[in-house]
Amino acid sequence: MKNCIRLLALCLCFTVFKAQQTTISIVKYEDLEKRIQKEKDQLLVVNFWSTTCAPCVKELPHFMEVNSQHANDPKFKMILVSLDRLADKERVLKFIKSKNLTAEVVLLDDIKRMNTWIPRFEKDWDGNIPVTLFYKNGEKFHFNDGEMSKEDLEKVINENLH
Repeated sequence: MKNCIRLLALCLCFTVFKAQQTTISIVKYEDLEKRIQKEKDQLLVVNFWSTTCAPCVKELPHFMEVNSQHANDPKFKMILVSLDRLADKERVLKFIKSKNLTAEVVLLDDIKRMNTWIPRFEKDWDGNIPVTLFYKNGEKFHFNDGEMSKEDLEKVINENLH
């Protein structure tokens, strides 16, 4: 019995380590736009955040809980888009590990062109974060400006997932 428990604990540890990123993709707006369009058969949750944004950090545990609930659903994908500076890449990686972020995290290194790409994501987005966009079959269907509660996040996903 002890060996079974040890084996189970070891498998769980490998699962946690496997779920966390050890590197982070650096992307430009066009790369992210192509990535969103590529996720055609999924409900895609795209959250824009930063390690220095208190409301962003506050809502991330809700996002991770919901991401875990849908981890085995091939029709669901979550991407966390960090708007931290490229110079802070290591801080973002440490943050991913310390907060146990299991959703994919990318670093959007395109701050100089924010006024160009922000309205392309959402005309009503004023540039503040957190912001969450929801896509289905590559088409945006919901925009949430500001912090999202777990209940609101679950509601938007559950009403549109299948």
